[in-house]
This record gives sequence, structure tokens and C-alpha cells, in this order.
Amino acid sequence: MGGTVNRRGFLGTALALGGGVRLAPRGLFAAEAAKGAPNCEKLGWRFGITAYTFRHLALVEAAEQVAALGLRYIEGFTWQKLSARKPNVVTNETMSADDRKEAKARLADLGVQLVSCYCQAMAQEAACRKLFDWAKEMGMEILVAEPPANAYEMLDKLLGEYQLSLAVHNHPKPSGYWSPEVFLKAAEGRTRRIGVCGDTGHWARSGIKPADALRQLEGRIVSLHIKDIAKFDDPKCPCVTFGAGEGDLAGVAREIRRQGIKPLITIEHEVNAPTVADVAACVAYFDKVAGE
Repeated sequence: MGGTVNRRGFLGTALALGGGVRLAPRGLFAAEAAKGAPNCEKLGWRFGITAYTFRHLALVEAAEQVAALGLRYIEGFTWQKLSARKPNVVTNETMSADDRKEAKARLADLGVQLVSCYCQAMAQEAACRKLFDWAKEMGMEILVAEPPANAYEMLDKLLGEYQLSLAVHNHPKPSGYWSPEVFLKAAEGRTRRIGVCGDTGHWARSGIKPADALRQLEGRIVSLHIKDIAKFDDPKCPCVTFGAGEGDLAGVAREIRRQGIKPLITIEHEVNAPTVADVAACVAYFDKVAGE
């Protein structure tokens, strides 16, 4: 998409999410999708969407979808293209100074904040410093990763130096961090800047009740990827629209509220090229739960 996008003008039009999806009638999209999450806002919860939900799009175009849904927060990932206008630029520490400036300007115009980013590697100090420098310049607060156990001492030092938080992510068993116990052992005695990015759907896929995992990890929760899944304790089950599966997002919301925490909460809808309606339904469901 060429030029700078004005958020108000953008919300008044419809967008296609790719894959041949047709534009909605003018006005209908804004009326139906851009309702935001007022109940989450009342609770002080920062509620957004992972760029991975829109992984068929570049970061800027994914942020446009977040803005269209009435939300203000996005989590990126370091192998995503920056924009349709610059398909050869990847959203990571290799970005040029001009590309970084442009990305910040376009996100600011949309009213969307790049709070965190999922990173594939975090093991060597020199590489981490380049990554952390980029994250600070882009205004991020959180880096999401699955670091090796022998990197924790180095990360403990750098996180304090850069004033960033590391959120350790879990994938389903038998991946390295599938169980909360694995993280708690690795992080024992380390700075509280090392916490978790709890993926509620992956816990449920691994036979762990998400609310139980959150209770076990109390005091270490930095961010959340929330998703609903078709069947509990099935590592390969697909994602479904929120409220249609066995991911117990109501229990997740209650536990967040009980702990009195305000982590970054992002929808991760792992469906190939989800429609606007799919993601809007997820936003509406979780906000309704927050209201209750």
C-alpha cells in the first residue's frame, strides 16, 4: 500500500486479507470490525493481535488490520516482511535506519504500537546486542523467544542493561518449554525481567489447563498468546474461533484478573489467512469475557 495511511480514513473503508477475499461494503467493515475491546481497556489490559495471525501479510499491512479491528497493540516476528511496498525488507535488526524510521512513522499514523517481537534465536551476546539495540529503537518493551538454558546468565545481564523484558514462549510437548516446570527451573534465581509468554492454546494442546499454568507461573507472566483449540490434550488439533473450542479462555481471563496483572495479551489465530470476521469474532468474545 503506497503512502502514509490515515487511521480515521482507513477505518472507514474495507480491507481484503488476501487469498482472494473480497472487500466488504463501505462502512460495514468499520461498523462490524472496529469495535475494539472496551472491557479490556477498562481493566487496564493491553489487548492486541500477533502479526503471526496475519502472517500472509507484511508487518505494516498486518498493523492496518489491527487498527481496523479497533485495537492498538501488535507483536511482530523477525522473519516477516516490512511492507508490501518494500518486500525485500525484513522486520528485524537488519533494517536500515531509513526503514526503521519509516516503519515507526507508519505504525504511529495507524495508532498501533509494536510492543513485542518473536525472535528465532537468542544465544550469543553479540547477536543479542544488535537485536536489543533494534528493539529499543523501535520502541519495544518485550522480546519473545525460546533461549537455551546456557544463555540465561548472559540474558539476565543484558535485559537489565537495556531495560527490556524477555518472554519465554511455550510450544506443545515435546518442545523444550512445553511445561511450566521447565521454565521455572531455568529461570530460578534470575531477574524478573525474564518471564513467560504463555501460549494458552499450546498448554491446552499439551494437556495442561491454561489457568493452572498461569497460577503456577504467577509472578513471571510477561505476555500471553491466547488461542482457542478444537480439542483439549491433542498436540495437533487446529485453532478455532474463540469460544468454539476447549481452550477455556474464560478461565484464563479470570486468572489474569485474580492475579491483578496486566500482561500484553495478544490473539494468535493459527488459521491460514483468517477472514476479518474470524478475528473480529475472537476480539468480541474475549472482550465479552473480560466484561463478565
